[in-house]
Amino acid sequence: MSLVGIVANPASGRDIRRLVAHGSVFGNDEKVRIVRRLLAGLNAVGVKQALIMPDSYGIGMRSLDGLRISMDVRLLDMRVGWTQEDSTRAAKLLAEAGAGCIIVLGGDGTNRVVARGCGEVPLVSVSTGTNNVFPTMLEGTVAGMAAGLVATGAVPLEEVAIRRKRLEVWIDGELRDLALVDLAVSHDTFVGARALWDASQLAEVVLTCAVPGSIGLSALGTVVRPIAVDEPCGLHLELGPGGRQAWVPIAPGLIKHVPVRSYRVIDIGECVELNVGTGTLALDGEREVETRGGTIAVRLSAEGPWQVDVSRALAAAAARGLFLHDLDDHPSLPPEPRRRHRSASEHQ
Repeated sequence: MSLVGIVANPASGRDIRRLVAHGSVFGNDEKVRIVRRLLAGLNAVGVKQALIMPDSYGIGMRSLDGLRISMDVRLLDMRVGWTQEDSTRAAKLLAEAGAGCIIVLGGDGTNRVVARGCGEVPLVSVSTGTNNVFPTMLEGTVAGMAAGLVATGAVPLEEVAIRRKRLEVWIDGELRDLALVDLAVSHDTFVGARALWDASQLAEVVLTCAVPGSIGLSALGTVVRPIAVDEPCGLHLELGPGGRQAWVPIAPGLIKHVPVRSYRVIDIGECVELNVGTGTLALDGEREVETRGGTIAVRLSAEGPWQVDVSRALAAAAARGLFLHDLDDHPSLPPEPRRRHRSASEHQ
């Protein structure tokens, strides 16, 4: 039975960059509407079941209120702690349940924690965050259709998805964490509000990609050496006095001069030794680890998550004639609604 998971982060699009920069607020009511559109897209291409991660706002439960579709949709049965670890746990459970695809609503940080648990299950990444390099702005209906086409096997994964790179954080010979886009050493001594926006505090940055038009730390790389998401290399930058000034959009509406002392291209499999003092280690734009000195090894790996290209998936389906049918035959149309889902109050 085809199964698709949905992980919607209620905290994405709401961090401190609304105060220190000009980031827009992405409300949870809109995320509810996106999930409803995702479900419509999944239902249209024949997905049989969808499981939604429970969250503190109730995005999944609210999206089911009064919804009339034929597929089986329910909340994922899991222990919750109302932290980012819920997304990692949900991804692991969905992979174990045999999900053919996981749809993620969030920014780079949300996709990072999902990637820690999804294994080989491909992701469809819908941007609802701030500095978004890994996810893109997608209309929910077509994102759901693309995820469903992959999950049902209607289009081959290798034809419509790319294996993304990742940065592995190794401490004392043990893999401790990962990043999908950028990893930075900051002089900030505390994690604080997590979101990283003050470039003057940065010492070193390692990137998996540097795509022109992006925003955030990866924009630093675009001014010295652009790197595509499918290019088999990454970038290591040392920041501080003595270099050239890079003029980059470090956050929405916040363009800063950042001194780049040196940079070099790194290869897949190569390790970068970061000399960290007292400060913090930021992963995909969010401070995660407080450091008190020592050395951390960061390895560029080609074993990141599979990411579905929605446009490519829809084009592949169209090329196979999956959206065409005779006037007197409707093989691709969904069956008539047979079920009324319980309302949010009835769930309670």
